[in-house]
Amino acid sequence: MSGVESATPPGNASAAAGAQAKATAAITSKQLKQTTQGVYRLRRHLRAIRMMLNALLILALMYTVTLVRALVIPLVLAAFLGLALNPIVVAGTRHRVPRWLGASVLMISLIAAIGAGISMLAQPAVTWLHSAPTAIRSFIPKLEHITRPLEAAGRATQTLVNGHPAQASSGQNPGDVAISVWDVLANAPKVLAAILTVVLLVYFFLVYGDLILRRLVEIAPNFGYKRHAVTIVRGIQTEVSRYILTTVVINATLGLTTAGMLFLLHMPDPLLWGSVAMLANFIPYVGAIVTTTTLLLVGLIHFEDVAHALLPALCFAVVTAFEGNLITPMILGRRMRISPIAILIWLLVWGWLWGVPGALLAVPMLTSAKLIAERVRGWEWFARMVQR
Repeated sequence: MSGVESATPPGNASAAAGAQAKATAAITSKQLKQTTQGVYRLRRHLRAIRMMLNALLILALMYTVTLVRALVIPLVLAAFLGLALNPIVVAGTRHRVPRWLGASVLMISLIAAIGAGISMLAQPAVTWLHSAPTAIRSFIPKLEHITRPLEAAGRATQTLVNGHPAQASSGQNPGDVAISVWDVLANAPKVLAAILTVVLLVYFFLVYGDLILRRLVEIAPNFGYKRHAVTIVRGIQTEVSRYILTTVVINATLGLTTAGMLFLLHMPDPLLWGSVAMLANFIPYVGAIVTTTTLLLVGLIHFEDVAHALLPALCFAVVTAFEGNLITPMILGRRMRISPIAILIWLLVWGWLWGVPGALLAVPMLTSAKLIAERVRGWEWFARMVQR
């Protein structure tokens, strides 16, 4: 009887086993939840570390490209020029013209054309540079009826703030501009060396570009990778070349149109200001503002009539607005249009890193990066972010 009484009833045993199973399941669930939370925290910490490392990598790259800009700027410029001129050399090879011969003829023609343009524009540019102080001194009295009320208002405001009238500043004449010829001569060897470097790099890119591409394809592991690499590189090369060449043609047309318009308006040295408009148009928005301001100042200096002086700047503003909002989008298409915010940020970054060359190369680099990102897996987000 004692053995029967000490035995656990079957119902109580099953209940105890169920309670023990629930307790074990609760402990296991709690441990699993803690493990999941730990893994989640670890992933979050790893993500933060990765973001920090990426930020440090970007800062290191920015410092590197700033440190070696004297080497990188000619290389980037030569790469873009090589991409723009490569279709002309390829067209020559279809007519049995060797690449070295086509590249040589093209480079000689290009150097001769640029040299002729510089020789035509050097004298008026130097004349304007030397006459700038005198022109500014003669231009300032024309604005006295505008600046005098502004100066009076400024003095009155400073009197109210400080309690005593502001003293007129007596310093150098604002028209006195110091131009050092020695600085120009001292920097001439560096400029000539950079030009020679760009010319040689462009020539070798045109002659050996396909050979370099074949060498890159040969290191691919298998035929599938080789074919994919050739498709991507050829597509990027074609689209970037088309964009650069089309942009050059559009800007050259804008420069010629501006020169003709200024000639009809009897502006001095219309070819000089047309060239300025062509080069400045490589910097979107900022270039148009700079050219319009320059034409406004030159018009006010050259013409006595205010209405006639404002006409060149107004006409150029209309022409560049028509080109930027209708002609260029229609020719390049929607696929190559870039967001204005992305352009301004890109201009700010590369202008800060490389100065004027960086501002000139910023938009071609951004457009090329967008075209490359569209074809490289994992970088489509960058193309979507910068697209208009």
